[in-house]
Amino acid sequence: MTAAAPTAATRPTRIWDTFSRNRLSWIGLALIALIVLTAIAAALIAPYDPLEQDIVARLEPPSAEHWLGTDTYGRDVLSRMIYAARISIVVGFVATMIAMTIGSAIGILCGYVGGLFDQFMMGLLDVMLAFPTLLLGLMIAAMLGASLENLIIAIAITEIAPFARIARAPTITLKQLDFVEAGRALGFGPVRIMGVHILPNMISDVVVMGSLWMASAIRTEAALSFIGLGVPPPTATWGSMIREGFDNILDAWWLAVFPSLAILATVLALNLLGDALRDAADPKLRAE
Repeated sequence: MTAAAPTAATRPTRIWDTFSRNRLSWIGLALIALIVLTAIAAALIAPYDPLEQDIVARLEPPSAEHWLGTDTYGRDVLSRMIYAARISIVVGFVATMIAMTIGSAIGILCGYVGGLFDQFMMGLLDVMLAFPTLLLGLMIAAMLGASLENLIIAIAITEIAPFARIARAPTITLKQLDFVEAGRALGFGPVRIMGVHILPNMISDVVVMGSLWMASAIRTEAALSFIGLGVPPPTATWGSMIREGFDNILDAWWLAVFPSLAILATVLALNLLGDALRDAADPKLRAE
């Protein structure tokens, strides 16, 4: 049991050393930090009220007054994009954290208990994995209705199965190691072994995948908002802004292009960050 402690303690340090040497990781981290800070300070940096309408100034192209133009109601596109970042970040982070927590708990429990329980639960998760993420999210969101809370729940449910799979595999290996056997010999219960001995030794794998699945959650949120199953209007979301600009794509290209670029930048940043974390956490890639 004592032999496992240095491993758990020093692994984050090795991961950070490898991560910090990856230039792409810093690009992703800087982009994410910029987007998050922009969302937090939206009320301070947005030039206009995102809900303020000016019919006289409707569908104006990018100009000195409106840097990214205005929409069909004369609302400033830049201001709406800044406030929409809040929705995307909140939905992506909260949904991923919920899925990570529930999925990891299921995966650890299945890997540790094994037997018929493991087969039954993995069978249910395989059924969920058989559906494309967007299709499953669409069905759940349609049943729950359009709201911020329901959107988070729908996206979180679609991501539970992948996290369970990710947590289950290392648990099966870890439960056979000497330090876990030593814990059982000392009379530790299953809950303590799973929470204190197994979880810290596999949490890095789950966190790495969490950054990648957060990008997927933001894409799913944009897709659901595009078809009207996201946050109800007039609240601005990137997906709903693209939908509003879709009907005017030939006359007012800026309505759909700029929100699309915001989604692209956010997903790219999260993927760069996730790839760097994955490379740093993988012993083989770290050795290279």
